[in-house]
Amino acid sequence: MRGREDDLQSAEGVIIKGVGGLYYARGEDGGTHVLRARGIFRRRHITPMVGDRVRFTPGQGEEHGWVEEILPRESQLVRPPVANVRYLVIVLAPAPAPDYLLIDTLIAMALRQGIRPALVVNKCDLDGGTYEAVRSDYAGLGAPLLAVSALSGQGMDGLRSLLASGVCCLAGQSGVGKSTLLCAATGLRLQTGEISQKIHRGRHTTRHAELLFSGEYRVLDTPGFSLLELWDGLEPIRLKEYYPEFAPYEGQCRFSPCYHLSEPGCAVLKAARAGEISQARLERYHLLLKKAQEAWRNRYD
Repeated sequence: MRGREDDLQSAEGVIIKGVGGLYYARGEDGGTHVLRARGIFRRRHITPMVGDRVRFTPGQGEEHGWVEEILPRESQLVRPPVANVRYLVIVLAPAPAPDYLLIDTLIAMALRQGIRPALVVNKCDLDGGTYEAVRSDYAGLGAPLLAVSALSGQGMDGLRSLLASGVCCLAGQSGVGKSTLLCAATGLRLQTGEISQKIHRGRHTTRHAELLFSGEYRVLDTPGFSLLELWDGLEPIRLKEYYPEFAPYEGQCRFSPCYHLSEPGCAVLKAARAGEISQARLERYHLLLKKAQEAWRNRYD
């Protein structure tokens, strides 16, 4: 029996769902284990998240097991509470018309949390102009950019390669075809992930995040995103850190620190006038900077 206990104590896996204080973990054996978190996590104000890699003691018979250790996280979000997302795959399309301010907000939110953004232009068979506009606007971002069509199959191999690179989460406006794309690429079906344009919150068709598996693919199905997370504790001067295209010009501005807003001798403004970075994206940065400044002023309200 001692050998059996040692085997149970050494199990590792990933949390795929958490409901009512119970955590469902997929073990390395492919089985699903029902677990509770040890009291030490509560005392340390640590909550296991969907996507967490954990070490656990499996339950025996009808009894639940125990989460013993949460392995180091590569990234995490608070709303929804998910961990170890490698790519936030932002899907857009010719119709509905892209909301570029929303896209920029999602990109900044992802980068702030250590998540890599990727841009996927769906329905590219309907209008190639959208892809070219996105390619021009985000040339300095350094993120994967794909033109795909679930209908014609164009670009789907590239999408499959991206989705197979690690845990991915899809986001974007309603109607851009996220669920259709995911099903065509992996066979998985999303129930959620929409973002309301009125309140910028997820439209909840389910209350819980869940990590879905299909062969080599791992995709987080979430109840949507709260874009308020970008502003939590964000000093306005740090917003520029989530614009990679600004980085080559940092340190070249006349004044330091520089918000790249209207300061004389600003190297980023000069680069935009010269066409070296996107003028439209810089203008949207100014809009987000004003939101960041307002959120910072009201952070104790």
